[in-house]
Amino acid sequence: MKYIVMILGLGWIVSVSAQEITNSCCENLPSRFGIVKPAAPEGMIWIPSGEFTMGGADHFARPDEAPLHRVKLDGYWISRTPVTNAEFKEFVDATGYITTAEKTPLLEDIMKGAPPGTQPPPESMLVPASMVFTPPRYPVGLQNPLVWWQWKEGARWNAPLGPGSSIKKIMDHPVVQVSWFDAKAYAKWKNRSLPTEAQWEYAARGGHEQRPFIWGDEGVADGAAKINIWEGRFPNQNTKKDRYYHSSPVTAFAPNDYGLYDMAGNVWEWVNDWYHVDAYKMNARQKVSVNPYGPSGGYDPAEPNVPKRVTRGGSFLCNDAYCSGYRPAARMKTSPDTSLNHTGFRVVWNPPKPNE
Repeated sequence: MKYIVMILGLGWIVSVSAQEITNSCCENLPSRFGIVKPAAPEGMIWIPSGEFTMGGADHFARPDEAPLHRVKLDGYWISRTPVTNAEFKEFVDATGYITTAEKTPLLEDIMKGAPPGTQPPPESMLVPASMVFTPPRYPVGLQNPLVWWQWKEGARWNAPLGPGSSIKKIMDHPVVQVSWFDAKAYAKWKNRSLPTEAQWEYAARGGHEQRPFIWGDEGVADGAAKINIWEGRFPNQNTKKDRYYHSSPVTAFAPNDYGLYDMAGNVWEWVNDWYHVDAYKMNARQKVSVNPYGPSGGYDPAEPNVPKRVTRGGSFLCNDAYCSGYRPAARMKTSPDTSLNHTGFRVVWNPPKPNE
């Protein structure tokens, strides 16, 4: 066990063991000396510094998960769970914060990201609203996600499925219907940050190198339910083998080997980085990328006019027929003003370095 011995007059900090304290001149310290055991930030887990191989190379891997590259990170604290409805409510109650979904979108902002020649949306769509998963009643092709997503007026963080829905009975579920901007605002209020993409993946892997899943090698459908995903035929039939149709409590499933919950499934999680299709190629130019913070801007060739941020971890809608997004290497991208009922976030705290 380590303790911190602080000589107050000099601001000198020394790390020694309990045995050293017993058998050294630190015995019978004067009152102006203090022995302080560092306290963990509430609800956070320490991730030690280290190196890992970032990216994916299994048969599920997508092109933007390559190439594999080495990353070195300083130690940091990360939320044990995604931010819950209860925690986000505390933030809103304390600050009066209004989320993106609660604001009327501006036509100029919408058209700014649209391809040339795009017709503006009807005025009826320019209302406070958000995207809600609305499954069809019959099998459909998987090429067009708009078949199962609906722009629903009144959908917001405390009414995640739209008017008539509530969070009163799901306060221990992850907050959803929050944009990247909302996640950043909460993090700032808590004196925290959103994790970088590298920090998120390193934490998700739980100290293991290149395992395909956070729990090991066993397929997600084999054995007992491991995480909250879509089981059955997506998007119209869910067998609910894991007992949940939408989100689940943040500690409903086993944590990874760092003690972190919901690093796979339940809800996608915003991270700080811009999405760039070639981000990993940029990082791989270095032998080891140290504390990477992502590219300076976003680029998705599928929608080149829409800068996007990265989300990680998959959600209750992930299915192997569609995305397999619950893998620790999987990357998703979304415009930062978007909110959906399967997207939330968690935060990190990076301790200041000794020379800061």
